[in-house]
Amino acid sequence: MKIEKNKVGLFNYTLTDKDGNVIDQSNGQPLAYLHGHSNLIPGLENELEGKTVGDKFTTTIKAAEAYGEIEPHLIQSEVPRSMFQGVENLEVGMRFEAQSEQGVHSVVITEVSDEHVTVDGNHPLAGQDLTFEVEITGVRDATDEEMEHGHAHGDGGHHH
Repeated sequence: MKIEKNKVGLFNYTLTDKDGNVIDQSNGQPLAYLHGHSNLIPGLENELEGKTVGDKFTTTIKAAEAYGEIEPHLIQSEVPRSMFQGVENLEVGMRFEAQSEQGVHSVVITEVSDEHVTVDGNHPLAGQDLTFEVEITGVRDATDEEMEHGHAHGDGGHHH
C-alpha cells in the first residue's frame, strides 16, 4: 500500500537544521498522520507521497515549504512592558500566547528594554531549511472518524 490521500502514514524521523543539529526526532515512536489533509509541513507531505513501508530517505525542505520565511510584520518592537502584567522578570527567550484578530498565536521575546519589549510571532523554525531523515513504518486506510476529524488517531496520532 502506498501513502496517498486519505491514507494514514506512520514514520520515524530525525529532524536536523542546516548545521546538522538535531531539532526533533521520533525516538522509535512513529508519527502517524492523515495524508492530504495538511497535517504536516507541505514539503514533507509532498516527499511522503507514494512511499511504502520500509522506504527510507533523507530530504531537505526549503523554508518556504516548511514553516515559511520570516515575516517582518510578525516582529513587534514597541510593545509596552505593561502588556506583560504579573510577569516579574521578562527575559529574552520567554514564550507567550498572544491574542489578536487572527486568534491566539505564540510569540517569543527577543529584546527587553526599560519600557518596551520586542516580540517575534514567527514560528521558531521559520526561515530555516530543514532536513528530515525518514523511515516509513506503516500505511493503512483511514477510518471514517479520522476522515471526519481530518487527522490520525490511535498509535502515533491524535489522542482524545
